[in-house]
Amino acid sequence: MAVSPRVFPPRKRWPSTGSSISPKFADMNLVKSLLSLSQEISALRPLQCLLIQKSLSTINKSKLLAIVFEELLRNPVSTSFSPSILLCFEEMYIVFQRIKTLMEDCCNGSKMWLLMRIQPLANSFHELTLELSTLLNIFPVNELDLSQDVEELFVLVRKHCSQSKPSEDPREDSLRRDVLALLHQIKKEIVPHHLKLKQILDNLGLRDQSSCREEIECLQDEIQNQIDEKSKLDIASLIGLLRYAKCVLFGSSTTQLEPDHRRRNSLSDIAVPADFRCPISLELMRDPVVVASGQTYDRESINQWIESGHNTCPKTGQTLAHTNLIPNRALRNLLAMWCRQQRVPFETVGSNEKVSGVKATKAAFEATKMTVYFLVNKLSVSPSMEAANAVTYELRALAKTDSDSRACIAEAGAIPVLVRYLGSGVGSEHPNLQVNVVTTILNLSILEANKTRIMETDGALNGVIDVLRFGATWEAKGNAAATIFSLSGVHAYRKRLGRKTRVIKGLIDLAKDGPTNSKRDAIVTILNLAGDRETVGRLVEGGVIETVIGVINVLPEEAVTILEAVVKRGGLVAIAAAYNSIKKLGVILREGSDTARESAAASLVTICRKGGLEVVAELAAVPSIERIIWEVMGTGTMRARRKAAVLLRILRRWSAGLDTNDVVDISVMSEGRLTTMLSA
Repeated sequence: MAVSPRVFPPRKRWPSTGSSISPKFADMNLVKSLLSLSQEISALRPLQCLLIQKSLSTINKSKLLAIVFEELLRNPVSTSFSPSILLCFEEMYIVFQRIKTLMEDCCNGSKMWLLMRIQPLANSFHELTLELSTLLNIFPVNELDLSQDVEELFVLVRKHCSQSKPSEDPREDSLRRDVLALLHQIKKEIVPHHLKLKQILDNLGLRDQSSCREEIECLQDEIQNQIDEKSKLDIASLIGLLRYAKCVLFGSSTTQLEPDHRRRNSLSDIAVPADFRCPISLELMRDPVVVASGQTYDRESINQWIESGHNTCPKTGQTLAHTNLIPNRALRNLLAMWCRQQRVPFETVGSNEKVSGVKATKAAFEATKMTVYFLVNKLSVSPSMEAANAVTYELRALAKTDSDSRACIAEAGAIPVLVRYLGSGVGSEHPNLQVNVVTTILNLSILEANKTRIMETDGALNGVIDVLRFGATWEAKGNAAATIFSLSGVHAYRKRLGRKTRVIKGLIDLAKDGPTNSKRDAIVTILNLAGDRETVGRLVEGGVIETVIGVINVLPEEAVTILEAVVKRGGLVAIAAAYNSIKKLGVILREGSDTARESAAASLVTICRKGGLEVVAELAAVPSIERIIWEVMGTGTMRARRKAAVLLRILRRWSAGLDTNDVVDISVMSEGRLTTMLSA
């Protein structure tokens, strides 16, 4: 990985827009602004480990110039500044802004990436010093009434600036070459010498697990800040090297980062906007695509729907004119922006070959392989549960990063080793280990090839089901449910999982008794399994409708979506079980979100058409039901409006004593025909 000595590529956050704009201040306000800027630079800490002398020299010059500006404010000139003085002050303001931005950029960024850009950054310090020197040389200091001491300070700063020369610290250059040499070794599949690794990290101030983890996060942020593709690739290689070094030098640790501004959020901690959720999985979309009906779904979910034999739009019920999937790039950009704001990892399509959206380099890939084999070998011979927990935590974190890591972990034989720790005996004594193991398997299952590995590994599926039913913590149970959801993405596995009574029982119990996040994991998994008609019968027998009715106030969107799927495919038994849901569905029609109201209307149409007069009478007893239905017809989604129109006709035929089964299903009519019929 060679880093060009040319000026480092432009970054999204450096420099700031205001750093090259001349200020438009009055005379003394301009001096106040210069004083404020110079004091801000003076308050910065000198850089640690790298560019120490240059940053310290810059800070000292700012401190001395701050004294000059303080003198001017204490003894303001009686007349306005001359045009030449004003021009120099304005240009100084711009230089100070650029110095401050450069200092902050170096202080807040990654040390490893700072090392790779060391020469261009050193040149930037030198160039800014030369610009300041030019301004000080032409500055008419004699026009100002400065004390002799302050004027001598001014001359001293001017002299130091003029003596600045471009220089290269041999120690820093040697350190940079050492890092590049290590990356070259890894690229050639040569395991780096641990002593050399430790020496490099010591020189960068990375001396423990915590500092390495923070440095990795800094590098991940740097990838997002780069607009140059080569720089992104270089950073990906550095991340791979640092992950390997962290594991082999400092061992494995389950210590979490302290909550701070750098920590990334989990999706379970924040509310995902409804428009960002896939209507099928109800999860955050990663690769939104548009189908022939104009509706948007996550690519993976709609692919599974189509591959399972459906030729209709899941949301509208319309027959698809074609099965082409068109990327919704505008929505994907919004998703990526939202995830960055929420500090949620966003892995887009094509991530099988990418790290943080960047194609993995040879060095990064080989570093990942070395890290994985080191961890899996360590787990295989782990002498204690505490040591196994620490290693599993590292595998869990690594499996979450990208698909290359998931593939490497599985190919290294990690799954059979992980299965050893899925037993209930482990969970009762070491609940954290159970959570880490099942979550690692969950993360591995995201990769399509790993689904087969998990399903074919002896004890893996039964172990996950055991955790779902008897896990020591709700987190373990929820992640086991999420693993089953991931595995059910393969149609053949969905049928196989749906035939297992223990899976149905575990999911329904979790949806009934678990906390909100675990309930959601269970509900979404049930919804995926409900795509198979045979499984729906088992779900109904297991009490899924009663369970869904019980959680409808907590998770209305998810609950009514499942109810719609079950009553549609579950036959008369499901319709009878759904009788008690009618009043709650009426409440959802009145108060729910657009998505929830749409599913509620569709569920009520199915229940009323198949359930007979008694069911329609129960709906008619809901207070103001006709007014509620009219509101849905006026403000709901297109499908909700069509279903509401069907519902209204059912109610009117019932009130007229006519057979509700004869109602024409206008849910597939066009908007124009629907409007004409209702206005007639």
